[in-house]
Amino acid sequence: MPDDRDDELLLPGGKIDPEALRRAWDEASDDERPGRVRLELRKDVETRLDKYLVSRITFLSRTRLQRLIETGAAWVNGRQARASSKLRRGDVIEVDLPAPPSREIRAEQIPLEVLYEDRHLVVLNKQRDIIVHPARGEQSGTLINALAWHFASVSEGALSRVGEDLARPGVVHRLDRNTTGCIVFAKDDEAHWKLGAQFERREVDKRYLALVHGAVEPEVQVLDMPLGPHPSREKGYREKYVVRYDELGKPSVTICRVRERFARPARPGGARDRPERHTLVELELKTGRTHQIRVHLSHMLWPIAGDEMYGGGGICDREGQERAPRVMLHAAMLAFRHPITGEALSFAAPLPGDIRGALDVLRREGEHEPLCPPGATLNERHGLLPPTSGHA
Repeated sequence: MPDDRDDELLLPGGKIDPEALRRAWDEASDDERPGRVRLELRKDVETRLDKYLVSRITFLSRTRLQRLIETGAAWVNGRQARASSKLRRGDVIEVDLPAPPSREIRAEQIPLEVLYEDRHLVVLNKQRDIIVHPARGEQSGTLINALAWHFASVSEGALSRVGEDLARPGVVHRLDRNTTGCIVFAKDDEAHWKLGAQFERREVDKRYLALVHGAVEPEVQVLDMPLGPHPSREKGYREKYVVRYDELGKPSVTICRVRERFARPARPGGARDRPERHTLVELELKTGRTHQIRVHLSHMLWPIAGDEMYGGGGICDREGQERAPRVMLHAAMLAFRHPITGEALSFAAPLPGDIRGALDVLRREGEHEPLCPPGATLNERHGLLPPTSGHA
């Protein structure tokens, strides 16, 4: 007999049944919480909450469960709990579980721009408006679906099995839906684990370009601010992250370098005699938190153009045409050592047309100043102007 009370989502032995949970989500309306599970301890387990939940929720990793707890989705005896909360006999645990992703990856013929591929890994130049892997409500149209077709019809091999239980096979790191640029996937388990270790040890050089509102000063600065989930769990906020200095804030470091400054005359209806300022910045990630660049820049009052979630607005030309149709963020360069051969690899993804178009407008309609501060590595092949170009 399980330690926990009977529940329609429980298997014999007290584990959560992922198939029953998936059916509950499929049959639920938008305002229901079908993933709410209640567990009552009938003996003293002498362990912490995250470890106990790993033994009951086998389709989620401990890291994923810890993140779930951090977002406020777990309670012990009616109070929001921490991953480290010690459990005792008689404790009542409640947790809101996400829908388990389907393990079936459907191959779909979606265009891919392959920057590099061998039998161990594949590097893509990700396009806008596509997510990396299937998630609840979006089981198709992802890069994983596209790669399944690519391996079956164009190339050969398959994605690694690491992350397969979460419908994330081969996913070493991620980019947001509307972030473009370099992303790597592993094609075998050894490559996956070794690539993942390079990311964890901060041995991967990741450089992004972002077009932001405002005049960024100074030319080089380190944004060292811990990030955590937004304290509100209301719809529209629970997906966001914020700077927070409590136990839920995780160390997050971004190096910001100014690559070009823009100043346009004030637009009609704007602040009188105040130029409209924007800045193109090169970002070097030292950590890889969710929405890290977007939150750090927004917190400094330099939101990324087009990023409505974090306060970014549009950029219009003189004719009123919108030039920032999405978050103006691009993963321009990715460098790491080949996980099997040890060879140093570096990949570049030139700026996509929408960001180039916005930059052209800013350069054409006002003054601009290209810069190359110490530590900057992106250059003309990434779509930047040389610093000797001077003012327009």
